[in-house]
Order: sequence, then C-alpha cells, then structure tokens
Amino acid sequence: MAKLVLNDLKEFSAYEGKALPMGEWITITQEMINDFAKATLDFQWIHVDVEKATQYSPFKKPVAHGFMSVSLLSKMLGDLLQVKSVKMGVNYGLNKVRFPNAVMVDSKLRLHGKVATIEEYPGNGVKVTWHCSVEIEEADKPACVAEFISIMFE
Repeated sequence: MAKLVLNDLKEFSAYEGKALPMGEWITITQEMINDFAKATLDFQWIHVDVEKATQYSPFKKPVAHGFMSVSLLSKMLGDLLQVKSVKMGVNYGLNKVRFPNAVMVDSKLRLHGKVATIEEYPGNGVKVTWHCSVEIEEADKPACVAEFISIMFE
C-alpha cells in the first residue's frame, strides 16, 4: 500500500483510532545486527558470533537484539506516514513493550501500525500513541508489540 501523505495535523487528527497502510518488508542482515551491537555495546554471542550461534543457539543462527525491532519503529512509521506541515518529531516513550518472537538473521519485518490516540501538546504539537506490531514474514508471532509514543510539531 502507498504511503499516507497528509497536509497538516488537523488532517492527521481524522486518523485517530485508524490503522495505517501496511509497511514494506525490511530484511534484517547480519551487518545490521553487528552495527546495532556496536551502537549499544551489546556483543552477546547469540547476536554477533555466527559460528557459535549456528552451533549452540536453539535458533541455529544469529538473532537480532530485541531492542533492535523497537529501534526500527520510528523508521517504519516514517515509511508509512508523512504529515507535510510537521517540522520536527521526537520520541516520547514506550508502553507495554513485548518481544513475542526472536528475529533471526535474514528475517523480513514489516509494521502493522494504528494511530491509537492523538492529544494536543504545547508548542503547536500533538502527542501520538501508536499501536505497533512488527510482523516477521512467515511467522505466527510478531517480533515486537508496543505502544509507541511520539510528539510531532508544526
């Protein structure tokens, strides 16, 4: 489905309680996992040691960090929605984050997103609570389910 492009926050307010278009698939590569490990200083072998993960992990291959799927939410939402008048957006927080399924290297992920609530925010902004579920291609459980909160300013 095409990206949802809206003119301003007033137009965006009509999407409260509604689902966003389906996201595109993103392939999680070993390079991405290694880069995330470098950024977070989390070098646990199940993520970065391909040989050891293949031999000892119950998954038989490296898995991405759980927090990597959370970190992709901003990018995935940005791929689904654009509000032309918004000059800046910031992450505000997360609620009810869960990682029901491991993301193995070379898995494909996409976002199922919904605009749960929109509240006015000082400084010509809105605080948005998004219901997010990060689907893993051909898996019965998602990689991540979370309420993600952001603020957008016009």
